[in-house]
Amino acid sequence: MASTVNNAFNTFMKDNVRLDSGRNSLAKSSKNNLIIEIGKFPDDGKFLDYYPEYTNIDYGSFSRKTKIRPLDDIDLMIVLHAQGNWREPIDGGFRIRVRPEASKQMALCNTGTDVLNSIKVINKFKEYLAKVPSYKKADIKRNQEAATLELNSYEWVYDIVPCFETAPDNFGKTFFLIPDGSGNWKPTDPRIDKNRTTTINGKQQISVLDMIRIMKYWTKRRTAATMGSYFLECLILQYYDSTTVNSSTYIDLELPNLFAYVYHQIHQSLNDPKGFQGDLNKLTWDERNSIQERAKLDYHRSVAAREFETNGKQKESIEKWGEIFGPEFPNFSA
Repeated sequence: MASTVNNAFNTFMKDNVRLDSGRNSLAKSSKNNLIIEIGKFPDDGKFLDYYPEYTNIDYGSFSRKTKIRPLDDIDLMIVLHAQGNWREPIDGGFRIRVRPEASKQMALCNTGTDVLNSIKVINKFKEYLAKVPSYKKADIKRNQEAATLELNSYEWVYDIVPCFETAPDNFGKTFFLIPDGSGNWKPTDPRIDKNRTTTINGKQQISVLDMIRIMKYWTKRRTAATMGSYFLECLILQYYDSTTVNSSTYIDLELPNLFAYVYHQIHQSLNDPKGFQGDLNKLTWDERNSIQERAKLDYHRSVAAREFETNGKQKESIEKWGEIFGPEFPNFSA
């Protein structure tokens, strides 16, 4: 229940969109504990060695603080020691070749070759995850790009992604190679995403993180075709990175602009800000039309909601926002 639009959005964000603060803190603690346990895998002398400078890289929406309820997965990138291996460009990514003396990696190569098979590396993680305390189930993710771990104590699963950091290029820059789902490796660098999100969030008065979260909730309602989480994040960040955008401090004032932006941009390409994946907009023509029509409808609803509020009609405004965000949006109460 809420008596004003501002109260309604504050309650909605706290109770339905943002991660519960208690579970969020527990998840951070459990993640740190899991990293410690994974760090023990090489102790038997048989598991792959880790990169000595750091074991893991923050990765995914949980790390970027853009994840919404429910907290269903947490991503971990575990950095392996390259042991002198080298990358070889192939169509869509890279092949990793292994030196003969790197015996642990050689054991995970394609039969009769020195080509490191990323699925075999993931399988090695799956094998060792059974050693983690409170282990419930380990598997390979359907896209074969990560090992997944369920623990008895938590409702979320961990997606564990092995990776290698590349040697610095001529400009001193590095990136990471992660499994591509078919046995080879693809480039990424989550540090770019995290820094970009933090920088753009700091440029605006509104919490850009909250705007990403509420738009994720909007697309998750499935009143139209669903946009991928990362694609939607990049779309919202692109909007707020514009020099012509000066945000307010209120979510309801921002939403009409975002619905309009989605309407105008959903048929356009959106290049990966990291420079690795090309066009992130993989939606079909029909999916783009579906999202565009929903954005148009909810733009007009949001404008109407703003007009009601401007005219002092809090009840009518809250009800109109409820048409956009569904039954979990608070009802009016005087």
